[in-house]
Amino acid sequence: MAVRRAKITIIGAGMTGATTAHWCAASELGEIVLYDVIEGLPQGKALDLSEATPIARTDQRITGTCDWEDTARSDVVIITAGSPRKPGMSRKDLLATNHRVVEEVARQAVLRSPDAIFVVLTNPVDVMAYVVLRVTGLPPERVVGQAGILDATRFRAFVAMELGVSVRDVHAIVLGGHGDGMLPMVRLAQVGGVPLTELLERSKIDALVERTRRGGGEIVELLKASSAFYAPGAALAEMVAAIVRDQHRVLPAPAYLRGEYGISGLYTGVPIVLGAGGVERILEILLTAEEQTLFLRSADEVRGEMAELPTTV
Repeated sequence: MAVRRAKITIIGAGMTGATTAHWCAASELGEIVLYDVIEGLPQGKALDLSEATPIARTDQRITGTCDWEDTARSDVVIITAGSPRKPGMSRKDLLATNHRVVEEVARQAVLRSPDAIFVVLTNPVDVMAYVVLRVTGLPPERVVGQAGILDATRFRAFVAMELGVSVRDVHAIVLGGHGDGMLPMVRLAQVGGVPLTELLERSKIDALVERTRRGGGEIVELLKASSAFYAPGAALAEMVAAIVRDQHRVLPAPAYLRGEYGISGLYTGVPIVLGAGGVERILEILLTAEEQTLFLRSADEVRGEMAELPTTV
């Protein structure tokens, strides 16, 4: 009896969407559908990826399409569609452009895959995840953002570079909104089980925190015409693996809060348990007074962006 593979739809065949497809295919996470409105773009990238599978020794079905019907009955829907950041732009600048795009693709996707878990990447991600929740009418457990893993992996990479150690031994999480108000949890960061605060002086740690906060902008300034895609794609693939393999991973991600951390009615980055049901639960960390203040300030920034959304969809 044939075993049904998970079906993963990636909406947006730009650099991030295509790179996400690459990471997912490399890990053989399931059947992949790459959707875009530009004729030839998803088909060409899907064909290119398919032609690499004999070398990668992965038996994958990768489809590129401009037809929404090809996305039907997906288990996971990833939304990367929208305008990327350009030099000088903040994530907030993207709100007016991207919320209309995200509304439309979410509406089309849920119509054909009402049982899917939706993972949102499009910026500003905390607000766009809320838009998907509002448009689809899905339970909050089945709509989650991707930001915390990306921010944490940047922080971990910078710590490893500074100390000259393996990234495998660096562990850290980042809370709060995906922007300048994000909160890398220095107090909980460890290197091989040793607290980061015992390995680096505070001024160097503060510099790493600041670099993490502007990590996306640093790449935008270097690339000029594009935003990051390798690390965001890898972070998305890690979330997909947790869902389709029901791994119950503890990961930082924008989730819808309903009283946790004293916040309700918005998405922001928190530790979650991610599995086949989506966000299985939210883990509440006991924050210090300073951390709580910074976390609430970050949530207020997200709330301010949400206030700019139309009241109806």
